[in-house]
Amino acid sequence: MAFGSLAASVRATADGCLDAVPVTSPDSAPLCHAAVSSTLPHRRPLAISAWAHERRWSVRGEEAFQGMLLVDGRTDDLAEVARAARAWHEGAPLEDIRQVAPFVHLTGRFEVPGNDPVRLTRSEWQGMRQEAAELEYAWQENYRNLIEAAHADPALRTLYPFTSHWALRFSSTTRPDLTVVGPSLSADDDGTYGVGRGFITQDLGQFATAHEAVAVAVRHLPPGIGPATLDG
Repeated sequence: MAFGSLAASVRATADGCLDAVPVTSPDSAPLCHAAVSSTLPHRRPLAISAWAHERRWSVRGEEAFQGMLLVDGRTDDLAEVARAARAWHEGAPLEDIRQVAPFVHLTGRFEVPGNDPVRLTRSEWQGMRQEAAELEYAWQENYRNLIEAAHADPALRTLYPFTSHWALRFSSTTRPDLTVVGPSLSADDDGTYGVGRGFITQDLGQFATAHEAVAVAVRHLPPGIGPATLDG
């Protein structure tokens, strides 16, 4: 509050490392938000947010084409935020950003500057597998098994994966405009796996293992589908 905006506060804490870096706060909520642009066109500005009831800050860094999350993190050290912001602005590799600011969490997705659909699909699978591996609750082990079984299948691996309400679905195009193809897969609390034609349905069967469910889903894919292409 003393500095008038989160942008000014981040800059003041940066010990000069952000002097030549554009850091802005919106007029609507200057104390709560700030943004730091990147020299890389395939990165959106790094979003910085101040927590309302704790002395803590969070960051969020997305790629520009799909708007998918590359890095996030939370810390009570604003100087760490400034170091992350400088590295993001300068185009440092994602792993290097975490080295200079260890609070930064890498989502598993990697950057695809040329928007190659095959690499975008591979990046999304990698991010989905890491997200599943990081889940903390015991019942989510079934979900992890489902993700790994689907990724292990060559036909499904060429399609762009996405989830909704823990249901795994597939698209023949990348984001931002998905083209849904094939059945949906779901993991149930009782350890079984469902396959359905619609959203979170199991009209194609319920199975004891993820691999059985994946095999049924593959049999119901349209012929000749994949690999995923850019939307439209």
